[in-house]
Amino acid sequence: MYKKLFLVCSVAAIFGCGQSQKQETKETQNEDTPVTATVWDAAKAGEWYAKQDWLVGANYITSSAINQLEMWQAETFDTAAIDRELSLAAGIGMNTMRVFLHDLLHQQDPQGFFQRMEQFLEIADKHHIRIMFVLFDSVWDPNPVAGKQRAPKPHVHNSGWVQNPGIKALQDSTQYPRLEKYVTETVKKFASDKRVVCWDVWNEPDNLNQSAYGAVELKNKADFVLPLISKVFAWARSAAPEQPLTSGLWAGDWSEEATLKPIEKVMITESDVISFHSYDDSTEIEKRIIQLERYGKPLICTEYMARPRKSTFESIMPILKKHKVGAYNWGFIEGKSQTNYPWDSWSKRYTAEPPLWFHDIFRKNGTPYLQKEVDFIKNIVKQ
Repeated sequence: MYKKLFLVCSVAAIFGCGQSQKQETKETQNEDTPVTATVWDAAKAGEWYAKQDWLVGANYITSSAINQLEMWQAETFDTAAIDRELSLAAGIGMNTMRVFLHDLLHQQDPQGFFQRMEQFLEIADKHHIRIMFVLFDSVWDPNPVAGKQRAPKPHVHNSGWVQNPGIKALQDSTQYPRLEKYVTETVKKFASDKRVVCWDVWNEPDNLNQSAYGAVELKNKADFVLPLISKVFAWARSAAPEQPLTSGLWAGDWSEEATLKPIEKVMITESDVISFHSYDDSTEIEKRIIQLERYGKPLICTEYMARPRKSTFESIMPILKKHKVGAYNWGFIEGKSQTNYPWDSWSKRYTAEPPLWFHDIFRKNGTPYLQKEVDFIKNIVKQ
């Protein structure tokens, strides 16, 4: 097992006595009082993490799906691709995947959605892969619509990925009960499932998508997300999951408490384990890790690896392993998401695959993009 001695620091010392009182709630309740789930302290988080193998995996969507809806909807749920592709992941030593869900899937067909999640987990478990599910996501197309999805724009990175909740739902508090139902029922359904390793409640919640959908995006998104993300943590926690909750820091200055944005403070305060994104080089990611180690909780990098930015497996994985940080790279297999193309494909025209792939490890046919990379991943996982 992958062990670590954690610095157990008082959450009260980090965030003030109010948070400490929040964590003591469960202890002070008598048997007749309903149990209120609380944020894990550093000791509980460290105990959980010490039982895990080094978490190594990727952000995963089937090669046959352009977005979360197409991956999960009944008409396009591709179990053959899932089985084949997770076999590739297991073959290079990966033991986990980060997988995005969508609130419209629950609204559309909750029982069918849960049945397909169960099928997915069965296949993943066959390959000894555990799943981190992502409940909400503020990146890419702000106007999701259930049903048949559009075809990819040729040579454009993530041309069809969709946000959830969409911009209209985000601004409409009358839809919050529906979102609450999605969160609580989904988490409760798999709250004690050992095949689920973690719940990522919201991906990049205040991302404005300026390089892609900036002209139609909500400029004051953080004003809507900030109060809602606190609710989402509470909704998920009310389902009493045995797995930790998290939401990953992704931009900004994390060097001290004073430089954190209000939404980042909520993300850290409410996370049982601390997660983050970094597509920068080894020097920058190590600096980020050291900054976040002050919280005394396990760290998981839920997004990294963009080859042209000097974020590669060879440069980043040794840093993550050195600091006992979980490692989920972005992109697994070439497909309809087209994340082998770079972010600038939204503004720069490409007519063929880029000279150096941005993300992804395997080609559509299952052969490695770079054999030396998969050899490196296998070796570092075994060490």
